[in-house]
Amino acid sequence: MKVLLDIEDQKADFIMELLKNFKFVKAEPISTYKANVYKNLKRSVEELNLVQEGKIKAISAKDLLDEL
Repeated sequence: MKVLLDIEDQKADFIMELLKNFKFVKAEPISTYKANVYKNLKRSVEELNLVQEGKIKAISAKDLLDEL
């Protein structure tokens, strides 16, 4: 299982050291950029699922481009 944690900067070193002491856990930090990409991708998939369930309405690509 993979887990993404958001840890306060001043506690990050402690948590990383703690996780490294577990032989069954592999922990490696990711950049803020990668974390934001992951978060945005997750939000996009959630929105797509809502569109497919009919809970929200999608806009066409043409309408999206017209807004730009």
